[in-house]
Amino acid sequence: MNGTERKNIKPGTRVKIVQKEHQRTGQLTEGIVKDLLTSSAVHHRGIKVRLDNGIVGRVQEIMN
Repeated sequence: MNGTERKNIKPGTRVKIVQKEHQRTGQLTEGIVKDLLTSSAVHHRGIKVRLDNGIVGRVQEIMN
């Protein structure tokens, strides 16, 4: 499942995100969603979230 739709992501969801400084390399960071920062229903580059460890990035993949 991809992270472009807000309805798929809720606090507590395990995701892989790309941080702004890692967009060129595509390096992903895995963590648990604490807050959703994108208010729109869909975002083509991924919904922006804050993880429980404070890291902010756009969701690239939703883990099961």
